[in-house]
Amino acid sequence: MCSTPHFRLCCMCCTIFTLISMIILFFILFSVTPSSVKFHVTEASLTQFNLTNNNTMYFNFQVNITARNPNKNTIVYYRKITAIAWYKDNAFAYVSLTPFDQGKKNTSFLQTAMFEGSSLIKLKPRQLAEYYTETRLSVYNDLAVDLDIIVRYKYWGIKSIRFNPPIVQCRRLRVPLISNGTSIVSFNYTKCSNGYFFVDGNADDN
Repeated sequence: MCSTPHFRLCCMCCTIFTLISMIILFFILFSVTPSSVKFHVTEASLTQFNLTNNNTMYFNFQVNITARNPNKNTIVYYRKITAIAWYKDNAFAYVSLTPFDQGKKNTSFLQTAMFEGSSLIKLKPRQLAEYYTETRLSVYNDLAVDLDIIVRYKYWGIKSIRFNPPIVQCRRLRVPLISNGTSIVSFNYTKCSNGYFFVDGNADDN
């Protein structure tokens, strides 16, 4: 078919056009990266938060978190989610949440993180004084929840390998204590912070 000069020229032009088209498509797919997933704490409450004299904290702490995927061409596959509870820089509990798949331009509710039990926690003198003040007011000002996540994602039909995005940090939560079914104040909707979601947060450690 390409035996004559005319046909050889046509074949060469088609080949060059195809290569250029593939390069442009590759550039579009991999240079225009998806926007980060956004996380928010929509509700948080305590029904128990008692610190004993031997530094044992008894707690019942519940947190509702949403994840917003703003992308119209990206599906996110959450393969492992670990929620870690903190109080004044002290990690005191963790729970595993149910994996799920998140569609395009979708806001998903993560399974309620329910932290319940007891843990040793060592507060510094100033932190201990703050704890007693917060207990008297029935509102705790320095609780936090981190999300350690393993994901895959599919972008324009191309699926990534599993990786660990930067830790999602839901910090400075002002959480009311519920007593007899009521609380003095309500919880305020709180935005979480995280780095760019679609990169491996452990890449610098390798």
